[in-house]
Amino acid sequence: MEYTHPYDSPLGAITLASDGEALTGLWFGGQRYFASTLTEEHKERDLPVFEQTAAWLDLYFSGKRPDFTPPLRPRGSVFRRAVWELLLAIPRGETTTYGQLAAALEARTGRRVSARAVGGAVAHNPISLIIPCHRVLGADGSLTGYAGGTERKLRLLRLEGADAPLS
Repeated sequence: MEYTHPYDSPLGAITLASDGEALTGLWFGGQRYFASTLTEEHKERDLPVFEQTAAWLDLYFSGKRPDFTPPLRPRGSVFRRAVWELLLAIPRGETTTYGQLAAALEARTGRRVSARAVGGAVAHNPISLIIPCHRVLGADGSLTGYAGGTERKLRLLRLEGADAPLS
């Protein structure tokens, strides 16, 4: 069984999802691929992981650095999970590019990886914010696609103090 819980953020409504132990989803309302990994059978419930996630989000949106991460269990292919693991290593206030992630993954696995394939994995990240896909920019530093919208991406980067493009 899966469970959901709402969270009201300064950037709009967020839906949290869990398998009962770990966070499996975090989506802004209306974002692309909203609830894409959520099973049809789920119900709203209060859980400790949702309390931990809400505490993390409260700190994050207040401009502070959470010193903990709720337990995460994103669902996806081995390739996607490898990309999401790289996203977790991007420090707050810093950015990277799809090409840099592809090079890092290639160095780790010894297999050629395209920036486009990495972009697909980044776009399907089911745990926005905590797995920081918003910290990935285009090769020219542009705010290329973000499932939650580029305006939201810009606001998140500015909240973190990152060098963010003007548009």
